[in-house]
Amino acid sequence: MSDQGIKSRPRYQAIQPDPAGRHHLMVVDGAEVPGEALAEGVTPSAFEVWTVARKSAVPASPAMEEAAGAVRPFRSAAHLFSALEERLARETMGLRLYAAGTEPFLWDAAGLGEKAGLSRQEMQFAHVGAKARRIFCVHCREVMEGVTTSIVTCSGCGAPLFVRDHFSRRLAAFMGVQVDAEVPGEVPAAEELYQ
Repeated sequence: MSDQGIKSRPRYQAIQPDPAGRHHLMVVDGAEVPGEALAEGVTPSAFEVWTVARKSAVPASPAMEEAAGAVRPFRSAAHLFSALEERLARETMGLRLYAAGTEPFLWDAAGLGEKAGLSRQEMQFAHVGAKARRIFCVHCREVMEGVTTSIVTCSGCGAPLFVRDHFSRRLAAFMGVQVDAEVPGEVPAAEELYQ
């Protein structure tokens, strides 16, 4: 049971520095830049790179070195996003933001970029890693992370939800609609789709 082909589904491609950009900042949901996130011939040294080390002890980085080739590790995605929000608030025109990682990570970064005034043309995203989805229940507005099946029980209202392929950029989530709305109790078997 799938409704593929919906036009809202994000499309991703390998990242390539925008020649019109003055400065290139890449945020990565992992300890290093995955090779599959970059276009052929592009190396991480073309970017200032911020990574998520997922460790409590991260090496001290130079005082906010903002240059191509600089790498700055963060304890967690929340730590990185907090610093990114501050950085974007003081940035001037010409910055290009790139993100590589899971879909929720990408769209959290996109939300911060948009909030700071970056346009879609000033940001690029490469989806790498887990395909698990962030789901928004259209009935109770609950948001669930890490969903890998076609049907999931809402953690807010308990409704069995069909995970649609419709993606809301505003909510940074896929939509979940009650699968048994017309015939209560008639719930198809869930399929493992988003590993």
